[in-house]
Amino acid sequence: MMEIKKAGDVITLDDILEVVQTYVTNQDNIDLIIKAHDFIMEKHATQKRKSGEPYTIHLLWVAYILATLQTGPSTITAGLLHDVMEDCDVPPEEMDALFGVEIRELVEGVTKINKMNFKEEMDAYAENHRKIYIAMAKDIRVILIKFADRLHNMRTLEFMTPEKQKKISRETLEVYAPIAHRLGISDIKLELEDISLSYLDPIAYREISFLLEKNQEERKESIQKMLESVQHLLEETVQDFKIVGRAKSIYSIYKKMYIKNKRFDELYDLNALRIITKNKLDCYSVLGVIHDAYRPLPGRFKDYIAMPKPNMYQSLHTSIIGESGNTFEIQIRTQEMDELAELGVAAHWRYKENKGYSSKTEQQEIGEKLQWLREFISLSEDIKDGDAKEYYDSLKRDIFEANVYVLTPQGKIVELPNFATPVDFAYRIHSEVGNKMVGALVNNVMVPIDTKLITGDVVEIKTSKASSGPSEDWLKFVRTAGARNKIRQFYANKEAETKKDTIEEGRKVLKEELRKRELDEKIFLDPDTYKTYFGAFGAKSFDDILYFLGRKSLTCMTLLDKVAPKKGNIFDGLSKMLKRNTEAQLKQHAGNTNSFVVVKGVSGLKIQLSKCCNPIPGDEIVGFVSKGQGIKIHRKECPNVNQPGIKDRLIEVYWDHASVQSKRFDIDVEVRGLDRPNLLNDVLIVLGQAKTNILNIHAEVVDMKAIITLKISVESFESFKEAQVSLKQIQGIYEVNRIIH
Repeated sequence: MMEIKKAGDVITLDDILEVVQTYVTNQDNIDLIIKAHDFIMEKHATQKRKSGEPYTIHLLWVAYILATLQTGPSTITAGLLHDVMEDCDVPPEEMDALFGVEIRELVEGVTKINKMNFKEEMDAYAENHRKIYIAMAKDIRVILIKFADRLHNMRTLEFMTPEKQKKISRETLEVYAPIAHRLGISDIKLELEDISLSYLDPIAYREISFLLEKNQEERKESIQKMLESVQHLLEETVQDFKIVGRAKSIYSIYKKMYIKNKRFDELYDLNALRIITKNKLDCYSVLGVIHDAYRPLPGRFKDYIAMPKPNMYQSLHTSIIGESGNTFEIQIRTQEMDELAELGVAAHWRYKENKGYSSKTEQQEIGEKLQWLREFISLSEDIKDGDAKEYYDSLKRDIFEANVYVLTPQGKIVELPNFATPVDFAYRIHSEVGNKMVGALVNNVMVPIDTKLITGDVVEIKTSKASSGPSEDWLKFVRTAGARNKIRQFYANKEAETKKDTIEEGRKVLKEELRKRELDEKIFLDPDTYKTYFGAFGAKSFDDILYFLGRKSLTCMTLLDKVAPKKGNIFDGLSKMLKRNTEAQLKQHAGNTNSFVVVKGVSGLKIQLSKCCNPIPGDEIVGFVSKGQGIKIHRKECPNVNQPGIKDRLIEVYWDHASVQSKRFDIDVEVRGLDRPNLLNDVLIVLGQAKTNILNIHAEVVDMKAIITLKISVESFESFKEAQVSLKQIQGIYEVNRIIH
């Protein structure tokens, strides 16, 4: 049997090829690996690691680890080359010419992960995961290379500073180990966890190591005695099986002792045996024999063969009391299941000589094996540009913590998160099943659609072609991001369709008004005619104008009076008089109640700043001639002066910037962001640094979103914009707007 190299051993090309040749037989693929080896030996020749070793030692180890995972030759080649483009400035064109586009893209994928700036702050945890998951969704081989790279770096972490050791270990434990677990790569996951723990909590690591060593001989003797007893028992009834002892990882013991507060002597699974059989039927035969001979512990039996874990792990688990009174955990599985348990997703990249090797084929194979990966890629696309925390929470709940297994009437297993409902199940089957759902049967009984499903439920969805679609109320109880996004998408499409119809209705109404006024349709149905008026109506496009007309929030009369005004307006006389005024008249203050604003050509009027939009110097403003209350000053975009039928009561006004020096103005502001500790404190600090007075403040949290409403005092529009920019730079803040009442 070939001996697997351990950390600290010297690795050569021959060691890599010895492993590779156990499952790769095509000489062209072997030659590709040799070619990559010779290339890196030349390119990295002068580079050293922190340990003082040649840098190529690291690259050889990465390739060797990938070979032990039995990945394909393209992956191993990319593992050898994974630093050559970044560290040796090898251009993409040279990589394409020497090794092909596929390998170059794998190398670039690993390089992008290497350049990710992982943050240590807790609120950046979700973003760190998101970056890795997106890279993984594109091609899982990229993450396999990164695992090998990270594993060897962890093995040589002793040469880094203590600060770097803790930072890298925390990142490994929080980001890489969970992904390795989800992909079923057990060996790498366990070693990453143990090494990380040795740097993050060295005292606990040493304590557990001591406890394991202290009882090691006694445990070895107990396990060997039990192994011989079980072997003798099975030889009478089962053919072709193998029994091995199984060691418990230090980190798994740490979690039970320090997180679940269990004593070392309370851990049941320190003594463990693994029985590997020829086929699935033998697994159940072995289980029957063992349960007949030894007393099983209640509640400790798990059938992961009938109900595989999401990472495809299959095995029978049971705990029994042995002849000596010690508790033993027994795992029973086939050789194929055992291989999958150790290699996980990597097992599906084993090179098949007659099948060829391509990323498309591999991705298709793994997609068929891992339902959760298809869900994950769909989730990545649905929330691609969304909030990172929402993305991670959805991923964690829907995929990484999915532990409810229900069945279709045909017996297909569907995994869902805790508290999932028939609606989640329906959308997991297909989006159209969810959209046309009208009811659900669980175990042949009609149930409410918000019923919480449990493992073993058989779920049947009732659909109808006459269904008008999902209800928005479903968003209140669905648990999966897939269902939530499909419901939102349905309503977004419905709204878009409705808006399209409303726009056409608006176009029809406008055409009728143009015919009445005898205006040229060619001109007044041309979007360019209205470009300068979009802002006046709160529109961003001509379609918005038509939409407002169609839903009757804007009238054709108001629109065309502004764009093509009629003659003889009752304010025409005033307009002509205002045009005759001189520049000096524009600056008369008229002794009004507000000396900051000049009314063009008019004096002696009472002037007030409107409370609905709180205009400040720098805002574009307009005057509204009120009845008995003088002139009220509004911001031009204020909806209250863009109402139908009031255009004739608006007049031009200006800020007298000489009079507003050292004056302060009140405005209302709404700040929205992701809720987190100290968010409000950060907002107050930033406003204080911007020399902005806070007159009133109210904060609330809705669905994990913080909404902070403030009344602040500023000197001008420019000072508000500076404060607005500073607020948006606060972590988690995504929107800062003035409020119009």
